[in-house]
Amino acid sequence: MAKRPKRTPRKRSPPDLIPPIDVSALKTYPLKRRHSLVQVSDFAAPWRRGGSFAKFYATLPDILAVKTLRAVARALATAHRKGRPVIVGLGAHVIKVGLAPILTNLMERGIVTAVAMNGAGIIHDFELALMGHTSEEVDAEIDDGRFGMAEETGRILNEAIRQGAKSGEGLGEAVGRYINRTASQFPNRATSIVATGARLGIPVTVHVAVGTDIIHMHPSADGSAIGATSLLDFRRLAAVVSGMEGGVYLNIGSAVILPEVFLKALSLGRNLGHPLTKITTVNMDFLSHYRPQTNVVRRPTQKGGRGYSLTGHHEIMLPLLAAAVVEELG
Repeated sequence: MAKRPKRTPRKRSPPDLIPPIDVSALKTYPLKRRHSLVQVSDFAAPWRRGGSFAKFYATLPDILAVKTLRAVARALATAHRKGRPVIVGLGAHVIKVGLAPILTNLMERGIVTAVAMNGAGIIHDFELALMGHTSEEVDAEIDDGRFGMAEETGRILNEAIRQGAKSGEGLGEAVGRYINRTASQFPNRATSIVATGARLGIPVTVHVAVGTDIIHMHPSADGSAIGATSLLDFRRLAAVVSGMEGGVYLNIGSAVILPEVFLKALSLGRNLGHPLTKITTVNMDFLSHYRPQTNVVRRPTQKGGRGYSLTGHHEIMLPLLAAAVVEELG
């Protein structure tokens, strides 16, 4: 069979390229007429040894997160001056990193008027008040089934919750009053947020997801007592949130439980006739999570008010904010 001759490919001319845009007629304007986001007057100032916190606070650049920090501090100071609620929703990690004295001091000053925490919060609060230490090494304990099995933590906390249920108390109130009632057992009770709340008459509510806390593993755990006291605490928090017009809610370190609880408390309040259109909400955490941003910062304030986010490590950001509020109050 004869071979077919190879076809020579037809040469194609390149397509016409789009010519570059002609910028000769571009319109400009003087730089001094342009609005600029950054001014030299907003810049930071170098630190001088031996200065006060007020001077340090004044040297921060009035840009981005510092503007947010100052806005939040002013909102807290304004709420305090006007006698409006300042509610703190607390993740347990905040207690673990040594910040209970900051919060109890704000409670003593009357700046923080209510605290809500998850179930782990009372565990660290209790252990610190009782023994002066908390936070076990989970990796070292989980393989042998020792994780969460501290005897006093399970026995005493569950006893306090059962007693509280019989007395018609909320969970936070029950643990706080137990600590104050048996003060000799708790040499470090000054660090306890629940005990401080019970002593000052400041509501400290505890919002439990059954099965998430180590005391639920202990044989003394009573589901009906845990549920009854935590439900009472939710309704008490909802009453506080219902009256927070002109006030501030801070979510500090809770990624799921407290943002969900706050949103439900807010909806309950509005359903019962409290508009809650002039509120300030703040999320503080070292990562930006979906629920706090949505359920604390955005959704509650879309009807009115202002939501803020402050991102950073709690052990730095909370003392900084607390000191800023004290300075704002003069």
